[in-house]
Amino acid sequence: MLLVYMATLAPSVTFWDAGEFIAAARVLGIPHPPGTPLFIVLLNAWARAFPFLSFAAATNLFSAACTAAALGLVALWIARSTGSPWFGIAGAITAGAMSSIWQNATETEVYAASLLLAVATVVSADLAGRTGERRWKILMVYLLALSLPLHLSAFVVAPVAIYLASQPMDDVFDWRTAIGLAGAAGFVLGVSRLSVPVAAASIVVMLASAAERFVLPRVRRRVSMPVIATCAVMLIACSALFILVVRARHDPAINQANPTTLRDLEYVVGRRQYDVAGVWPRQAPAWLQLANWFEYADWQVALTLAPTVIPTIWRVLVTLAFAVLAVFGARWHRAVDPRGWRAMLLLFACGSLGVIAYLNLKAGTSFGWAFVPDASRHEARDRDYFFVLGFLAWGLWAGMGAMALAQRFRVSPALGMVVAAIPLALNWKIVTRRPDLEARMPQVLAHALLDPLPPRAVLFVGGDNDTYPLWFAQQVEGHRKDVTIVTMPLLGAGWYVAELERRHHLVGTDRFGEPIAIARRIAENALAEHRPVAVSLMVPKADRDRLHDRWVATGLVAVATEVPAAVPADLDSTWTIIPVSRSATERSRAMIEQWRKGRVVRPSTEPVHEYVFGVLSCPDLALRRSPTKGQLASLDSLCNLR
Repeated sequence: MLLVYMATLAPSVTFWDAGEFIAAARVLGIPHPPGTPLFIVLLNAWARAFPFLSFAAATNLFSAACTAAALGLVALWIARSTGSPWFGIAGAITAGAMSSIWQNATETEVYAASLLLAVATVVSADLAGRTGERRWKILMVYLLALSLPLHLSAFVVAPVAIYLASQPMDDVFDWRTAIGLAGAAGFVLGVSRLSVPVAAASIVVMLASAAERFVLPRVRRRVSMPVIATCAVMLIACSALFILVVRARHDPAINQANPTTLRDLEYVVGRRQYDVAGVWPRQAPAWLQLANWFEYADWQVALTLAPTVIPTIWRVLVTLAFAVLAVFGARWHRAVDPRGWRAMLLLFACGSLGVIAYLNLKAGTSFGWAFVPDASRHEARDRDYFFVLGFLAWGLWAGMGAMALAQRFRVSPALGMVVAAIPLALNWKIVTRRPDLEARMPQVLAHALLDPLPPRAVLFVGGDNDTYPLWFAQQVEGHRKDVTIVTMPLLGAGWYVAELERRHHLVGTDRFGEPIAIARRIAENALAEHRPVAVSLMVPKADRDRLHDRWVATGLVAVATEVPAAVPADLDSTWTIIPVSRSATERSRAMIEQWRKGRVVRPSTEPVHEYVFGVLSCPDLALRRSPTKGQLASLDSLCNLR
């Protein structure tokens, strides 16, 4: 199963990494979201094992391998549960073809590794319940605790794992085991929330689960060892967090939060730099959050039929058809293995309703604007990848349903397998990341931002989309490392301001204040040291104007000028508020157009490619002699030149 899935994914893996621009930077060591030190270590070790591949290709392959391994394990789980290997393979094929799972498998993100960890936890718990052997329970606890240093999205399977490990095949539920494992899960949750009371209470619960046996001296040693072993493996798993401390003390080039002390590590693990929402009050109406899930569900099996966020009749019909298949599969699963069915139902509930309740997300970026018109009340991007475990359960049942129908109507099992594989055909064209336009876009963007800059420039950028490609270009490619990157949204974090001062001496003694005020001080100090100051055109005009009052557009950046004599002679301000250096912008346009060669961005549920592709057209729009109304609007909204 693993080899088959790898062969399926290989042609769809990009060899630069376009997907989320975050990818490259995470490889370099950014714990984003905080708590991914284990992922950093695994990814670097994996990439070094493939020196004949580019760094990005090797790390993307890691995600493919993780997803393939996860689907291989889940196929074995279903085969063991149902007694039929073909049902396991069919379910794994449909589940692996779900668009959110597939996209995670072809980008350098932590979510593929998290899926593998979650599935391994469930399979270990299943073996613990089937065999009654303590080693599988201890392994389950260890894997569950690894979700803390890897990614807490794997912790979603905790209720499923507790149920499977506590439910033997003879249907006598072991409440003592369930309470003990719940205590272990509570400890992990307490550490993730930095709650000493919760962590301490969880240890007490674990001890209490075995308390009645402690009164018998002759079995005390035999019973106490699992509790000690459980605590030991949890601590070993959580110790991976200290990788952040060791690494930070070397002050690497990319070092978010700089957790050099235990107090700083607490800041990172507890996600104190983020405004983490509680369960209540809801950030969006509950019905809207639930409707968001249905939007993401409609993207899973037939994106080729409508490769945008807008639903169509045919795509919805195919989605409903696979929902019906999942119902058939669930009914068949219940009849064959009630224990496995209950575990799958719990997985589906935790991976959908549980995630909705716990994460308390804002309205999706592409959904609910008629009801929530305020942009600040929408997520920055669609979060379908948070629900992959729910989609995994749906896909498993749908694949099993296809085989159950083939069995019921006494047709060839091969036909059931073909039906289970339909999402492969209906998602391939859209999910693949191989098109060169999108695969090379981050590289082109990074070079278009860096190449026009004078030596030793200080470049202000606006966020993820123009930060991560630059970090990759500088730290992996070694391109224009003389340029200092200042990410304006990070200026609200004290560690980042301290880092800029420690490394570049640009902030001064006053390190506090509003981010835009700090940015202006940095710009003033840089100019005072005769360092050029530039700003990405992705930065809004209002923020750019607060940094400096005189700019010249040069390709995808605007460079600050001090006196009119420093302004280039070939300026053009026919259609723009700030003048445009025609010669430099022409060079930037020529480089971009050579790469684009008339290509267009594919329709997608992910708008980042279309947005960046539009930004890359800014040099061309700025040089147009007779722009259309739409192009003038782009100069306003995309290029921030008007």
